[in-house]
Amino acid sequence: MYSIRNITDDILYVGAEDLKQTSFEGHYTTPDGMAYNSYLLRDEKTVLFDTADRAVAEIFLANVDKALDGRALDYVVVHHMEPDHSATLDAVLTRYPDAGILCSAQAAKMIANFTGSDYTARIRTVKEGDTLEAGRHTLRFIAAPMIHWPEVMMTYDAFDRVLFSADAFGTFGSRGGALFDDETDFDARLDEAARYYLNIVGKYGVQVQNVLKKAAALDVALICPLHGFVLRSRIADAIAKYDVWSSYKPEIDGVCVIYASVYGHTAAAAHALANALRKRGVATDVLDVTNADKSYALAKAFRYSHSCFAATTYNAGVFVAMEELLADLKAHGFKNRKYALMENGSWAPMSGKLMDASLAAMPGMTKVGDTVTMLSAPNTQTLDAIEKLADALSESVGG
Repeated sequence: MYSIRNITDDILYVGAEDLKQTSFEGHYTTPDGMAYNSYLLRDEKTVLFDTADRAVAEIFLANVDKALDGRALDYVVVHHMEPDHSATLDAVLTRYPDAGILCSAQAAKMIANFTGSDYTARIRTVKEGDTLEAGRHTLRFIAAPMIHWPEVMMTYDAFDRVLFSADAFGTFGSRGGALFDDETDFDARLDEAARYYLNIVGKYGVQVQNVLKKAAALDVALICPLHGFVLRSRIADAIAKYDVWSSYKPEIDGVCVIYASVYGHTAAAAHALANALRKRGVATDVLDVTNADKSYALAKAFRYSHSCFAATTYNAGVFVAMEELLADLKAHGFKNRKYALMENGSWAPMSGKLMDASLAAMPGMTKVGDTVTMLSAPNTQTLDAIEKLADALSESVGG
């Protein structure tokens, strides 16, 4: 069984989707599965751009065989050595023993480490600006280190004006049978594209900005990422989003209320704040970090100009789920945002002070309003404090 599709006259999609994949990298929830993209160029030379995850090996290999239609495979371009794109590289190289490998110098070392095989004689390392003449298609290689591993590169096909972008411009989730961005509700998919970028690549904003400058110099009609949809109608929109995300600018002027609650009292206060903000016309989102993948909360915190963190005190510290989120935000380079705090503690509330210390240590962070403190459960005084905090946040967002 095979499933291939033309992207251009000479470039075919040979990747596959895994609808059973419920987590990515063993960490990020993927309730809609994942797409593992691979592409084949058929010119005077045949070129396979990346392989696929082991989970889709059978259909991927069948797709490559069908797309080659009896021809030999001349080259495999390895843009990124993470196993979701290289786990079937050994199988491809065994099946097509005359195929050469084009990759960065660092990827060459990783191929040996991952496969345990000596492919030295078949590897040609390429660097920024190197080219391959495949016939009427000239392929130019672009260094893209730390997007999101150090060996990453991209390829630009000048004939069809295609940018093979590695992990850049990807998204979580399967494609639901669609291949191109204009075959789906692109705007509805933006949340998953943001969650993918901000968690997987988000720490490396400087490197992404460097690659965006390189992409701006190219005439691009199609972007072919390793996950998600091929971009052809919304390229400018996707690049604009990446520019905002990678420059650490807030995308949404509003407040994301993120809470970690044990018995529901902190949750009630968080929702009360969200309601108060909405009554003031402030764009607001609410997330429970204890019952959802933290990647959702991290992405929202990056996208919003303001966040309010609400957490129970636990063992004289911050409740575990919130403590983990704050550590994750720090690890991803969270900065240049405004924040507010709500704490709870039945006899010795400490979470507010500890969260404040953690957030204040991140670059460019500004606290808004006074910390709202609860003793066990919200009461009339708590609600009054929440209203005052809502006023302060509303003024800050408006400003």
